[in-house]
Amino acid sequence: MLCTLRCALSKGKAAAALTSAWADLTRGVQAKAAFATGPRQHDTTFYEFRTYTIKPSSMVEFTKLSNENFHIRMARSELIGYWSYELGGLNKVLHIWKYDSFAHRTAVRSKLPQDKEWQEKYICKALPMIEKQEIEIAYLVPWCKLQKPEKEGVYELVTYKFKPGGPAVWGQAFKAAISTHVHNGYANLVGIFNTEYGLLNQVHVLWWNENADSRAAGRHVAHEDARVVAAVRESVRFLDSQRNALLIPAPFSPLK
Repeated sequence: MLCTLRCALSKGKAAAALTSAWADLTRGVQAKAAFATGPRQHDTTFYEFRTYTIKPSSMVEFTKLSNENFHIRMARSELIGYWSYELGGLNKVLHIWKYDSFAHRTAVRSKLPQDKEWQEKYICKALPMIEKQEIEIAYLVPWCKLQKPEKEGVYELVTYKFKPGGPAVWGQAFKAAISTHVHNGYANLVGIFNTEYGLLNQVHVLWWNENADSRAAGRHVAHEDARVVAAVRESVRFLDSQRNALLIPAPFSPLK
């Protein structure tokens, strides 16, 4: 009887210890979740945003050079799109590249200096025309897939700078604001990119419109829609700033 009692007590202590350990683990997970800035990035695919400011006197020549030779660079890795700024910036071009991983990018970039055709036909001629280069690395947000418009048009790049805290703070409100625009047919979403390298807490939203007038018309109607106004009003509580640019795709751009 005494042995049985001791065994029962031992099992009880073990169960209590296990329960206590599980409670500690649960609290730890909850604490981590409370401090997390958003869902973990499992997909290693990322996008490189390269923005070049061209010397005003060289813009026409630079455009011609790119139209004639950019296919050489496109053979090395996947170009998502290439645009020139029409409004919201002057003498600027933007190109977005897709990479499977950072190792993939390193492998591609390491071969470019050895590409004699690329160096001689493009780089050596283009560099003297470039005034400034900016590079950002960004991931698609988990709830967005990259879309390709079915026909040619113009693109709008809207850049949001959010208050620190990450998507755990502003993600749901921002998603609601974007979704309201899309679901009510006021704009055509191409992709939403959250910056990993560059200015942090920054999101780029790329939209497509048939032309600048259709974009303006859709925006004016959206501003009179109570659903859009309510969703946007909630999301702007987390904003520090925003800016936009109207982009014209290059003839060789995959996204037209």
